[in-house]
Amino acid sequence: MDEEKLMKFVEAYLKKKGLKLTEHALQEEVQQSNTTTNITSSSPISSNSQLDPDVVRHILSLSSQFEDGPARYHDGYAKLRSWTYSSLDLYRHELLRVLYPVFIHCFMDLVAKGHIQEARTFFNGFREDHEMMHLRDLQKLEGVLSPSHLEEMEFAHSLRQSKVNIKICQYSYELLLQFLHKSQSTTMLGIINEHINFQVSPGQPSSITDDAEAVTLTGGSQESANQINQKEIHWGLLEDSLEERLEKAGGMALDSEKAEGETKEGDGDENKKKSVEGGKQGASIKKLKKDKAVSATVKSARPEATTVPTAPRVKPELTLPVIPTEVEQSILEDLRNRVQLSSAALPSVSFYTFINTHNGLNCSSISHDGSLVAGGFSDSSLKVWDMAKIGQQSAGSILQGENDTVSSEQVTGSNGGKRPYTLFQGHSGPVYSATFNPLGDFILSSAADSTIRLWSTNLNANLVCYKGHNYPVWDVQFSPVGHYFASASHDRTARIWSMDRIQPLRIMAGHLSDVDCVQWHSNCNYIATGSSDKTVRLWDVQSGECVRIFIGHRSMILSLAMSPDGRYMASGDEDGSIMMWDLSSGRCVTPLMGHTSCVWTLAFSGEGSLLASGSADCTVKLWDITASTKLPKAEEKSGSASRLRSLKTLPTKCTPVYSLRFSRRNLLFAAGVLSKNG
Repeated sequence: MDEEKLMKFVEAYLKKKGLKLTEHALQEEVQQSNTTTNITSSSPISSNSQLDPDVVRHILSLSSQFEDGPARYHDGYAKLRSWTYSSLDLYRHELLRVLYPVFIHCFMDLVAKGHIQEARTFFNGFREDHEMMHLRDLQKLEGVLSPSHLEEMEFAHSLRQSKVNIKICQYSYELLLQFLHKSQSTTMLGIINEHINFQVSPGQPSSITDDAEAVTLTGGSQESANQINQKEIHWGLLEDSLEERLEKAGGMALDSEKAEGETKEGDGDENKKKSVEGGKQGASIKKLKKDKAVSATVKSARPEATTVPTAPRVKPELTLPVIPTEVEQSILEDLRNRVQLSSAALPSVSFYTFINTHNGLNCSSISHDGSLVAGGFSDSSLKVWDMAKIGQQSAGSILQGENDTVSSEQVTGSNGGKRPYTLFQGHSGPVYSATFNPLGDFILSSAADSTIRLWSTNLNANLVCYKGHNYPVWDVQFSPVGHYFASASHDRTARIWSMDRIQPLRIMAGHLSDVDCVQWHSNCNYIATGSSDKTVRLWDVQSGECVRIFIGHRSMILSLAMSPDGRYMASGDEDGSIMMWDLSSGRCVTPLMGHTSCVWTLAFSGEGSLLASGSADCTVKLWDITASTKLPKAEEKSGSASRLRSLKTLPTKCTPVYSLRFSRRNLLFAAGVLSKNG
């Protein structure tokens, strides 16, 4: 065996393993040995000792592995994959969690070492295993074609810098280690050691239903997220809020006679406001009578204390607008006559269906009382329908686009042959979001032209164009008190604005990808943002700081909702999963599984006991939040926990659900567009 060749192999092995001190020590020893050789004219290795043949063979095998770099990634992963899929059913679902992080790091390591062609072959050979759960990540990584891309693409860079947290039981963990040592898969062992953080639990494997929160790919390290989640937040309701005033006045405990009298009076006022033609009144009165009947039965049975009074009171950090007295009285009237919902008393639902939109509808929004419905379209237009004007057509509400094939006589309102909606034009790109203020006299829209526009529903005119974002604005939401609003954009920021200023008041930066949705906290002191980086963040409005990071989703977040008492938040993602979060701890209280496609909209009922979710799977689901947040841990671990929390599924004929809204009286409004398959 040539001594010089052997030394080269040893040096290469030490360099590969990053053992710099050992490498330097070996080089010094070789130099000393050479010096001694020059003096004594004899080789210490050849004269004093003989190398063990087994050691030589092992070093040579390691050196051949080192020289054949790209192949060991492919072979190592293929062996790990084959072993995982052939494991016992009891442990397989836990062991499968390891494959995805190992797969992406094998690919990125190959790219980093310059083996681009081998990296593409490896990626295309095994990507099919992970497309169902991680399609968006794979589409992003597909664009990595050189080592420089790994540094330039923030998503790839963050993956390489952070660890993946995987929940696994002790048995599965020991099985994995045993396989890695037995198969001498040093490459796989190195990747797992460097990029995976195992959270090992004693006992049997967790159930398959827990998979949604078993693997978390964090943008930053878990430690930094935990550190942020230690910050104090005040999740209660605002001091001197209308709910508190009503509670003090004893409005929540009205006797049935008084309630009935006020309901009649309130119904009269509402009918005057909402109905322009006689045709709508019949449908409205029927609907309101039904609400009263439900209200009468529930009021006698409902508990005196609701979730709202138990919430602590906090001071506002923003200067709140003054509410006109007549508007305040109207809101109080609605709150007094609110139907108390529960698992035994589900809400009435009014569904608005858009037809003949020709795939042009991007978003919809419903005003707080359900009297106005807005649609944002791909042709850069915003259209608003007044339910009082089209209600005379029929009891059901059908909203039609401009190029309708149905006779226009069916949809004409009081304005004769004119269109049945108000057309707002001003954007120069598709409209992605719209939101009404609490009173319904203003509407905001955001679009691909990176602007937000404020419109008056009274004047039917554009009032302000807000510019600040650099890319398309995916979402915009008015605050619960109006005046202030928040926006979410492709530029990875969320911004807070007020109606009277054309520049943003705060810019929230920190997400690693698009901010897809935004939602205000009930007390207006915080906003929540959902992103394509699979995290939800909670931001302090006053300081602009991130005070919570919620990690657990497996795909981009599309919808958010805050409970009325401000304690809980619900988030829905692209896979159809919904997660309920406790804002105080930053932890997931419970996942709500049931939808089979994107969850586009979420809404809490007025007292916070129910959550409604609307999805692209053409259903509205109602969830029991009281049971979900108080489930015993033993029951939560069982597979039936999710089914227990789902109260009812309301299927549509073939209408993906775009938006949901609970009115102040707890009537549920929903809107969607009839798809071609219907």
